[in-house]
Amino acid sequence: MSAVREHTDIDHVQATPASTWAALQSSKKFRRQVWYATVMAILVVGSAIMLFPLVWQISSSLKTDVEIYQWPVRLIPDPPRWENYPDAVTLVPFGIYALNTTIITVVSVIGTLFSCSVVAYAFAMLRAPGKHILFAALLGTMMLPGQVTMIPIFIGFSKLEWIDTWYPLIVPTFFGNPFFVFLLRQFFLSLPPELADAAEIDGGNYLTIFLRIVLPLSKPALATVAIFSFIHHWNDFFGPLLYITSDSKRTLALGLMAMQANYFGGRQYLALVMAASVLMLVPILVIFFLAQRVFVSGVALTGITGR
Repeated sequence: MSAVREHTDIDHVQATPASTWAALQSSKKFRRQVWYATVMAILVVGSAIMLFPLVWQISSSLKTDVEIYQWPVRLIPDPPRWENYPDAVTLVPFGIYALNTTIITVVSVIGTLFSCSVVAYAFAMLRAPGKHILFAALLGTMMLPGQVTMIPIFIGFSKLEWIDTWYPLIVPTFFGNPFFVFLLRQFFLSLPPELADAAEIDGGNYLTIFLRIVLPLSKPALATVAIFSFIHHWNDFFGPLLYITSDSKRTLALGLMAMQANYFGGRQYLALVMAASVLMLVPILVIFFLAQRVFVSGVALTGITGR
């Protein structure tokens, strides 16, 4: 019975005129084009919504304080005040803040890459009893909000007399980060185990395998961790606010807060704050766009486990 129905369907298909098939094909192509245009329109609108705060920030950095509050909003300043940028740099010790932020960020990124790669390699490659239990406990620490551990950690650093120093911002990065450990472990598990087995047969120890095989093959994942860590420490506000009190040790985030909260000569320079914010944003944009391809591939590959 099914054979007869199949034969009938074939005859019906063969009997279909060529013009009907052309119409069906054109309708399918039209639907695909409509779907593609709809998706692109949604993406364009979403991108415009996401980019509007950045555009407004750049526009405000080139206006006067009076023009910022004008309604309706005019995104293109006429004329643009380019002198806002040098004025913002000279209003506060912007260079000192930028240098402090750069030192803290670079050292923190190095500490994060070192500690998290070592711990992730141990969880991914080494054989030890209770390894999975320890890894589950490590992931469990991600469930604790920072407000729970803030006071005990502050008391511990105060006992060490590390308040008003950079040590509370730098030293913890050399003891690992649960999220970055998880990210690198997932990538290490995607590497072919035959490479490590071959190196072990040739006499290589765990350190040799880690330095000569795992790390060179993990550049996308390491770049992803470095970008995430750089953005976090560069924009970190709560940590410096909690531990730094001296003006000479402030970071850019604290400097922007001081510019926004303080009145210089009875006037609040909102346009200069916007200009300083744009300058603070430039390194992040440069690093992200230069490493965008590695960043995207690293995020994509860290979700693939080989075993």
